[in-house]
Amino acid sequence: MKTITYSRYGSPDVLQLEEVKKPEPKHNEVLIKIHVSTVTMGDCELRSLTLPLWTRIPMRVIMGYRRPRRFSPGMEFAGMIEAVGKNVDTFRKGDAVFGISMGTNMEYKCRSGKSAMAIKPDGLSFEEVVTLPVGGLNALHFLRKANIRPGQKVLIIGGGGSIGSYGVQLAKFYGAEVTAIDNSAKLDMLRSIGADHVIDYTKEDFSVNGVKYNTIFDTVYKSSFSKCVNSLTPDGCYLMANTGPRRMLWALWVRWTTRKRTVFTLAGDSAQDLAYLAGLMVSGKIKAIIDRKFSLEQIAAAHKYVEKGLKKGCVVVVHGNQVA
Repeated sequence: MKTITYSRYGSPDVLQLEEVKKPEPKHNEVLIKIHVSTVTMGDCELRSLTLPLWTRIPMRVIMGYRRPRRFSPGMEFAGMIEAVGKNVDTFRKGDAVFGISMGTNMEYKCRSGKSAMAIKPDGLSFEEVVTLPVGGLNALHFLRKANIRPGQKVLIIGGGGSIGSYGVQLAKFYGAEVTAIDNSAKLDMLRSIGADHVIDYTKEDFSVNGVKYNTIFDTVYKSSFSKCVNSLTPDGCYLMANTGPRRMLWALWVRWTTRKRTVFTLAGDSAQDLAYLAGLMVSGKIKAIIDRKFSLEQIAAAHKYVEKGLKKGCVVVVHGNQVA
């Protein structure tokens, strides 16, 4: 089978397409023929190890200190179950599934029958559901913590990315008045998915317009912590999808000294939440934003595109001879 690997950290050029033996599922596993996967900014950060300093050493311990231990990129997948271990009773051969897992830019993958996977609804394509595990789960996790009520003002920083685009749609689903921040190339897309107001961060500083938000959802780790906290209502909530130790300490200080709330807990993997998000997509409450599609053979080009920071929503990798 074909798989993408890299044996050293570096630029997208370290990525290689290899032929390896097709895996066989254990008694508690299923074998999935992966139809589509994705490339996220997280994949690029792991490949190059351009992570925040406080995470680099732990990641090197996990992945390999000097070089990765034959690591495969990819975090999201959608495909068909081709074989089922004898102890698995949650899935059947022929089920169309999607989920989250490390190392999904490959043609086949074995997963535990109890892992975070959900059945793909008949009304959705593989390309649509594969965008849900990272962006959708993270947006759902954080916005639930904010307990958004109809009519509240929500600001989403980095609204044009995979997490942010689902954040905009879910906040609108909860009845909020949504302002989304990103670069000028993404503003029309943000309007198309429901943003009431958009801000081009290269031309405007959101913190000086006098607007106070009930919730600020920061997905990019580049905005000023103090500006975000000062732009909240007295009992507002600051959601931090990407953060570091220093901001965590500031966040705790804000909790202890004000009525404002701060949230930086990581999203979990939940098959139930994946199914819930897919249900919202079937009903038209949210939709997949797919910027571009690449083949496995084009994986380096996909990484180069994502690293530019200009992708709108998600970048999908189609596993096959043709890019669908």
